[in-house]
Amino acid sequence: MSIATLLRSPPLRFRQPSALPGFGLTFGFSVTYLSLIVLIPLTVLVVRASGLGLDGLWQTATSPRVAAALKLSFGVSFAAAALNAVFGLLVAWVLTRYAFPGRRLLDAIVDLPFALPTAVAGIALTAIYAPNGWIGALLVPFGISVAYTPLGIFVALVFIGLPFAVRTVQPVLADLDREIEEASATLGASRAQTVVRVILPSLLPAVLTGFALAFGRAVGEYGSVIFIAGNMPFVSEIAPLLIVIQLEEFNYTGATAIATIMLAISFASLLAINLIQAWSRRRFGHV
Repeated sequence: MSIATLLRSPPLRFRQPSALPGFGLTFGFSVTYLSLIVLIPLTVLVVRASGLGLDGLWQTATSPRVAAALKLSFGVSFAAAALNAVFGLLVAWVLTRYAFPGRRLLDAIVDLPFALPTAVAGIALTAIYAPNGWIGALLVPFGISVAYTPLGIFVALVFIGLPFAVRTVQPVLADLDREIEEASATLGASRAQTVVRVILPSLLPAVLTGFALAFGRAVGEYGSVIFIAGNMPFVSEIAPLLIVIQLEEFNYTGATAIATIMLAISFASLLAINLIQAWSRRRFGHV
């Protein structure tokens, strides 16, 4: 962008014009509320961990046990969120575009991971996928172990993250104008071309939002994972569990250091996802 273009651009305004009054009051309340609930606690966490210095934080992050836990937590969370983004779109499509007996019941079942206590979910998943469980027993002859392995963590994170992927895409899909699809078919596009070139670009921002929410939820998940993971260091030990272990050993500095590292990685990951989402909105338009 040239200097002349910048000079011709209208000045940035802190307050956007609106016919509704009360901007100053609502803005101040929002900033105060977010500061008390989010910013101040996170700032205290970072300040507490800063006592170690950058060298101390780096040594903590690169220690073999912490590095293995962080790699497992973020790697499995990313994989689970990616799978939920794909199948969440499929579930939302079925619930939105088709009418069939039991559709409302299936729609309500999607929200069960929201209401179910995470510990109950972990116990249920462990009972099902254990070597003597309903599904686990069927997988044992094939040499597949789910419970007490990273695969069990993946299953738990898929379970708790699916509603985020479905509920973010479903309303956008319901509001999608079907006349656009009919126009695409009228112009000679096949069904596959209509899905790939017309429908999916419009749903991409919502899919990315669902992915980000599922990823953020999975990274911090604890209750449903500790039962099915087995919690073996360097194998199935997640970073949130390592923080709890540090707290039980009264190593508060180490716990805050690991938490700060998780916070930094999570913020960087979500920021990258939001930038991609903003680009997709500019590229394909807002629906």
